[in-house]
Amino acid sequence: MIDKTNANINGNKDFISTVELAQILGISRQAVAEKIKSGKIKAQKSGRVYVIQKKDIPEILGETLTEENKHEIEKSVQKTVKEYSRALELLGKE
Repeated sequence: MIDKTNANINGNKDFISTVELAQILGISRQAVAEKIKSGKIKAQKSGRVYVIQKKDIPEILGETLTEENKHEIEKSVQKTVKEYSRALELLGKE
């Protein structure tokens, strides 16, 4: 059973409600629901409500890098090194 006020699932406080996440993000509950439906926020449906694992909050806030982000960064670094290798080499000698 879920206590909807704090997403307490069977005594487990590892989850937060969409309302709580909305407060953290400074957006509406409906905006959170839309992000869940579009897949931008991972959530689990428990009964009629969605709950979000607390461990996912840093990723939602953009404080962690996803594999996709890491791949994009690596690609950008490789491109920079390829295009500016001579300039980087000269800068390294200074």
